[in-house]
Amino acid sequence: MLVSWNWLKEYLGETELTANKAVELLGAHAFEIEGVEEKDGDTVIDVDILPNRSSDCLCHRGIARELASITGTALLNDPLRQDIEMPETQEIEISIEDSNACPRFAASLITGVEVKESPDWLKTRLEAIGQRSINNIVDATNYVMFAIGQPIHAYDAELFPQVDGKWKFDVRFATVGETVNLIPEGGKEEDRIVECQGSELLIVDGSNNTPIGLAGVKGGSFAGVHAGTNKIIVETAHFHPTITRKTARRLGIVIDASKRFENEPSRELIPYTQQEICKLITDIAGGELVGVIDLYQEKKANPKVTVSVARTNRLLSLSLESSQMKQILERIGGEVSEREEGFEVVGPWERTDLNIEEDYIEEIGRLHGYESITAVSPETRPVPELNKRHYYSEIIRRVLIEHGMSEVITSSFRKKDEVQLKNALASDKSYLRSSLTKNISEALDKNSGFTDLLGTVDTRIFEIGTVFYKEGDTVSLHISLAFGARLKPSGYSGKEDAIIKDILQSLSDTLGVTCEGKQEKGIVEINLTALLENVPDPVEYDAITVGEEVSYQPFSVYQHMSRDIALWVKEGTTAQSVESVTNAHAGELRIRTTQFDEFTKDGKTSFAFRLVFQSPDRTLTDNEVNEVMEKVYEAVEKEGWEVR
Repeated sequence: MLVSWNWLKEYLGETELTANKAVELLGAHAFEIEGVEEKDGDTVIDVDILPNRSSDCLCHRGIARELASITGTALLNDPLRQDIEMPETQEIEISIEDSNACPRFAASLITGVEVKESPDWLKTRLEAIGQRSINNIVDATNYVMFAIGQPIHAYDAELFPQVDGKWKFDVRFATVGETVNLIPEGGKEEDRIVECQGSELLIVDGSNNTPIGLAGVKGGSFAGVHAGTNKIIVETAHFHPTITRKTARRLGIVIDASKRFENEPSRELIPYTQQEICKLITDIAGGELVGVIDLYQEKKANPKVTVSVARTNRLLSLSLESSQMKQILERIGGEVSEREEGFEVVGPWERTDLNIEEDYIEEIGRLHGYESITAVSPETRPVPELNKRHYYSEIIRRVLIEHGMSEVITSSFRKKDEVQLKNALASDKSYLRSSLTKNISEALDKNSGFTDLLGTVDTRIFEIGTVFYKEGDTVSLHISLAFGARLKPSGYSGKEDAIIKDILQSLSDTLGVTCEGKQEKGIVEINLTALLENVPDPVEYDAITVGEEVSYQPFSVYQHMSRDIALWVKEGTTAQSVESVTNAHAGELRIRTTQFDEFTKDGKTSFAFRLVFQSPDRTLTDNEVNEVMEKVYEAVEKEGWEVR
C-alpha cells in the first residue's frame, strides 16, 4: 500500500520523526517496506501489509497508529476516537436477508450538494498514492477509505424510486442467472454486466428488487453520481469476508474496496466512517446532512485474553517485568487488567487480529524489539523414546540410496481419486492421493531423460509418504513406501523387475521381515504402517555416519545436449588419460563425461565417452556444441588417437 508521509503527519501532529526514521521503525517493528519515493514535496512509502494486519492497517490512520505504538506516543488527531454526533433519518429503510452475510449496514442522506472538481489539496493527496481524481464526491469516498480503511459508495438519491416517501435498500443473495450492471472499469464507457451463480451478495433497490451493486466487490452503474447530482445517499457496510473474496476472485474484480472487505475491518468502524465522509462532502461539495440510518444486527466484540508473564518471557527468551509488558499492551490501545500471573487484555476495537494469547505475545516481542531477543541453544538431552516410524524410515532410506535411488517428494493432491476435498486448491488438486504409485510413475517418466545429465544408466526413485483412502464412510490413512526404476526413456521395459526384486531382498534382509507389496511396471508400493507392526521396537539410536563435506550449487534450468566420441588408442593407454584430454578441451560448458564402452582388438583399444553440455544462463545451440567438439577432435588427433 502506498502511504503519504504528509498525510500521516496529520494524525501524528508535531513529531521529531522524519520520513526516513518512520520507514526504519516500521521495517524493524511492523511491516516490510517495498520502496520509498520522493514525490512533489512528499515522501511516498510502499508498505507491504500482510493479511493478519490488513483489517486495520490498509489505511493511513492504521499506519500512523502503528508509529505511535512503536514510539510510545499518542496520535494528535485520531478520527476513531471522536464522539459520534450525527442526526438520524427516517427517510431511508434497510432490509438484510442474512445478518451473518451483512451484520451492519448504514446509509446517510445529504441534500444540496454540488458535484464538481475536487479541491487541489484533495487531488494532491490522492495523486500521491496513485489515485486518479474523478469528482469531489467520488474523490471524497476514496479519500476516507484510504484514510481510515472502510470502503464507501455514493448514489444519486433522485435516481431511486421512493416507496411511501422512503428510499429502500435491501441486502440479499443473488439468484442463479441474475445479472448486475457494474461501474465501467479502467476508463471504459460501457458497463460491465456480470451473471451471478447464486453465491454472491447483492445490494438491491428495495422498491423494485433491482440489483445496484455486488456487495463488498463493486458498485453498480445504476444511480451513479454525475454532474447534475444534487441529493446523495452514502452507503457503508460490513460484508462477510469469505463471500466477498470468492465473488471478487471468481469475477477477477480485485480492487481497493474488495481487498479491504475480504480482510474484514471492524464492524465498529462504520459510524466513524459515516461521520468522516459526511463532514468531508459537506465541506467540499456543500449541502446539508439530513441524517443517517445504521442497522446493526450482529455485534462482535473483541475477546478477553489472558496473557501470562512467565510464558511470554519463555517464548520470547526475554526477562521483561510485568510493568514493561503492561506498558507495551497499553501502547497498542489495549484495556489491561492485572491478574495473579499476568494480565487480562481486550484489544482496541479496530484490532480484530488480537484473539489469542500468542497474538499479544507477538505484539510484546515486536514492539519491545526483535533485536532484543537472543538465541538460546537448547540443552542436549537423550531421546527418551525413539519414534519407530522415523527410525525405520531412515534405515530404509539408507538401503535404497545404497542401491542408487534418489528420494522424491510428490504432491498429496490428485485430479481424481477416492477422497475429495471440500475446498480444493485448484481444479487439478481436488482429491487426496490413495497411492504413491501414480506419482512415482509420473516422476520416472519426467526424469528418465536426464540419465546423461546425471551420469546414470537408469532412473531410480523412491518416496515415503501418507496416502488417504475410504473404508466405507470413513477416511483412513497409512504411510506408504513406493520405489521404481526406468531403464530407458521410452518407458517400462520389463527388465526393471530384477532391480526391484534385488532391492526388496535387501530391505527384507535389513529389516528382518519379508518386504512385499503391490507391484506394476517397475514400481512397487508397500504399506509401511503395516510392515512396521512386524519389526521390533528400536532400543538404541543407530547414528548415521557423517560423510565428507558436500558443497551445493544451483542447477541450470536450461536444456542439456549430449555428444558421443569413440576413438582408437594404443593398447595400454588408460581411459583416465583419454578422458583428461577430452575434458581439457571441452571447455566450461561441459558438465559431465561418462565412459560407456571399452574393448581391445588387434593391439588397439577403443574407448567411447558421452560428453554432456549445459549452460547456466541460456539454451545452447547445435553450432556452439559442434564448435567445442571440433576442438576436442583436434586435441585427440594431436595425441595420435584415431576418432572412429
